[in-house]
Amino acid sequence: MSTSNSTGAVPNVMTRPAVKHGRYPSDFQSFRQDAAARSPSWLQDLRDLGWARFDSLGFPTARRGNERWKYTNVAPIARTNFAYPSQPSPSNGSAVLVPFGQDLSSNAKGGEWLDLVFVDGRLSQELSSTPPSGSGLIAHGLADNVALSGGDELQGHLGRYIEIQDDGFAALNTAFLDDGAFVKVPDGYSDPVNLRITYVTMGGDEPKVTHPRSLIVACRNTQLTVVETYAGSPTDSYFTNAVTEVALAEGAHVDHYRLLLESPTAFHVGTSRVLQGKDSTFTSASFAIGTALARNDLEVLLDAPGGYCSLNGLYLTSDGQHIDNLISIDHAQPNCTSRLNYKGILDGKSRAVFGGTVIVRPGAQKSDAEQTDKNLLLSEKAEVDSKPSLLIYADDVKCSHGATAGHMNEEMLFYLRSRGLDLGTASRMLIHAFATEIIDTVKSEPLREHLDGLFNQAIPDKSLSYGGTHDLR
Repeated sequence: MSTSNSTGAVPNVMTRPAVKHGRYPSDFQSFRQDAAARSPSWLQDLRDLGWARFDSLGFPTARRGNERWKYTNVAPIARTNFAYPSQPSPSNGSAVLVPFGQDLSSNAKGGEWLDLVFVDGRLSQELSSTPPSGSGLIAHGLADNVALSGGDELQGHLGRYIEIQDDGFAALNTAFLDDGAFVKVPDGYSDPVNLRITYVTMGGDEPKVTHPRSLIVACRNTQLTVVETYAGSPTDSYFTNAVTEVALAEGAHVDHYRLLLESPTAFHVGTSRVLQGKDSTFTSASFAIGTALARNDLEVLLDAPGGYCSLNGLYLTSDGQHIDNLISIDHAQPNCTSRLNYKGILDGKSRAVFGGTVIVRPGAQKSDAEQTDKNLLLSEKAEVDSKPSLLIYADDVKCSHGATAGHMNEEMLFYLRSRGLDLGTASRMLIHAFATEIIDTVKSEPLREHLDGLFNQAIPDKSLSYGGTHDLR
């Protein structure tokens, strides 16, 4: 059963757009012929199903009546002739990864960090590491698992948690399903597992598309930290169409960090689905800087009593950038707790969209849910569309939600300036304080310091006065 079928979080009315598929049909046929000889029949059937759905749905460019895409125009993705790279670029992605890798590798608590690095969608052996031999821990590429064992470990999980029936992007990812990260922590694995999954898109002669696929399975009473990063050539335009599936068994604990550090001219659509078992804990923090158009579509299904999830997000946009966060938490069983807290910093003519939905199913008594969305507007031309919602079908619950948007507090600016700070320094200090609440949720100190430096560097130097007096502390 997929999470989407279970949640029904947001009505998904898909009107087939009159947009050509470009070179996707020919690229898929070439890919299919190449992959057929090295794939089991169940995997090829899954790809064919994905292509059939994408061919039927296309991209969601028709937004009238389509609430999920009402505020986000994906026509730039649909009309660009992205090429699927039949061969990855040389594995020189280390130039992109060096600062991040150095910061996070040092002083890691709870054990060594493992790396899975993908260049243009394919595993780079030279940039990746392997888990200890005989440990039972699986952390390697999907393609390697298929080649070694026919994908027997994958078959029970891959495609189970994502619903492609009404999602053209997820269907397209499934059609081109080839390589990506496969992580499985076996029952009762005693040591905490720390893993970085990094997807790098290199520059090329023409715009390219990659379809990263990550499958993360945390079995009973295990502890896993995952840092999932997307980065690319800073001067190139490309499209990353990613899908991540996460399954937590009873008592599992997963800390998941998603870093969107794509090119300022790149497009990114990320779809993540999480299934939680009894007494499991899933914490997530999403960080985004750059990217011309980005979509973070995350659904969590609390499918057994005692589940807890905490979803946090922070993004900074400028110029004409657009970011869309569509988050859903489904309390399908009683005695579950969820926390949702997203923050945005918008400058220039940028735009943000937040759609947060918390569902409490009939019988899901003692559900406890809080949802917050806060946005700091640094420009009169920046715009945010925020739509938090609660769908409650049980009577013994504790749920709340709220959203705010506004400019910096003028009284606080005046106070800092009265202490001798110039306007630019005072504003940077307040913007940084606004972001710190989300950055401080990161448990790994090296990663927290790395993110703090990235956002501090990206904060614009404002020297003009601000309108409005909304206090967003």
